[in-house]
Amino acid sequence: MSAVTLAHAQTADPNIVHVAPLPLGPPGPQPGLPPAYQSPRGTVEQVRPVKPLRVPRHGASEPPPPIINPQTGVALPNMRTISPSGPGGRETYQDRAARCAHQAGAYGANAGDRNTYINNCINQ
Repeated sequence: MSAVTLAHAQTADPNIVHVAPLPLGPPGPQPGLPPAYQSPRGTVEQVRPVKPLRVPRHGASEPPPPIINPQTGVALPNMRTISPSGPGGRETYQDRAARCAHQAGAYGANAGDRNTYINNCINQ
């Protein structure tokens, strides 16, 4: 008899949440929205991915004119960018900064003051 009383007390507990099952079948029409597309019977809706645009690859870009060292008067040629990473194969600011720092190290004492050379090369 006490077991029946306990079972009855548990169903009256306000902390127990009873979840109703979800309705089966397609959802009904949503107010304010057009009806969803449904494929004709017997066919499967096919999704075709969009092909990406082909970007033409260019060779190495033309380097800027040589830099003339004002201390020595020596014209130091610019090296080509190995792999330009900008859109359309153009040299980006980072590409230019890396190229100028490499040139300053490669030319050594002929470049004069390293920081001045890199600044003139980048801002050319």
